[in-house]
Amino acid sequence: MTGADTEQVKASEVLHHYGIQQSRITPVDIGLINRTWLVVDQHHKYILQRVNPMFTADIHQDIDTITRYLHDHGLTTPRLIRTLEDSLYCQMENRIWRMFDYLDGITVNTADKPDIAFQAGVVLASFHRALLDLQYQFRNQRSGVHDTNRHLQVLQTALESRQDHARYTDIRPLAVEILETAVHLPLLPELTPRMVHGDPKINNFLFDRHTGRGICMLDFDTLGKMALPLELGDAMRSWCNPAGENSGQAFFSIGIFSAALQGYASGSSAFITTREWTSILPATQVIYVELAARFCADALNENYFRWDSNRFNSHSEHSQVRAVSQLNAYKSLVGQIKEAERMQEQFGGDSGLGARGSKL
Repeated sequence: MTGADTEQVKASEVLHHYGIQQSRITPVDIGLINRTWLVVDQHHKYILQRVNPMFTADIHQDIDTITRYLHDHGLTTPRLIRTLEDSLYCQMENRIWRMFDYLDGITVNTADKPDIAFQAGVVLASFHRALLDLQYQFRNQRSGVHDTNRHLQVLQTALESRQDHARYTDIRPLAVEILETAVHLPLLPELTPRMVHGDPKINNFLFDRHTGRGICMLDFDTLGKMALPLELGDAMRSWCNPAGENSGQAFFSIGIFSAALQGYASGSSAFITTREWTSILPATQVIYVELAARFCADALNENYFRWDSNRFNSHSEHSQVRAVSQLNAYKSLVGQIKEAERMQEQFGGDSGLGARGSKL
């Protein structure tokens, strides 16, 4: 029995904790961290996940609280399904499993059309706006999420300690370039943290399969508080690279950036401040290089991101391609920075941001 077959059997066993006896289980190849299956029984569809060990069980209380709050405030959102024992998850062989209700729609791996980015911007703004008044202390505290210096140090350590790696000579020049590029990154202002999704890459959005309208956000393992530009910078680095992070031909699309700004501005003018808005582009640059460092370190350590064995020869090779993608998109953005800044100013002004000043 192959590893995939074994996982399929375990997934079937987990379903008994939810009272599901007969169903069809199909692997879904999404995300870099958790394993996911589509479960179909006679009457319903569900999303089943085996949670990566990096996440603790406490995270499910956060997910349940936030998604219930979103639902109660009129937003469409996936909801955790409780087990027969009334738990938000189940544990089997020291692994955590969970199940969400299924929402019909499609996900995309790249925003290759401006309207996709516009719709994602609308959904993200709605998500942020809905959580403005929620007072909640997250049980799962994510420390150092965008601690750029720490991620750069991890890369530096890998460069010094993994010289025995079979692909070291291939990866070293890329690592050196990332570290040298990081020296010239812009500084971000200190801003009051807000409630954020934490991982607003484009495949964490669900779209209507017929109209293309944005429906909701997915994958809530990264919920927490951080400066809003870091959330938006992470969004822009993902949405504005139509080639995707698995291509060395990555670039930053000004047209998609324009659509993304318009979509987010359409729903955020009531709460985003001028300092937050004008920090979007600097944050995008920082996160491109930060993520390039993380992927490059993983090309040597091979212990974090999932990799695609159907497209790449090794974990190391896949992580290296991802690192190159992020670095190339960063270079593309820097080459167009004046035009990008003009758009940021234009759409910020159109949504009335300048009138509110910068109180945060």
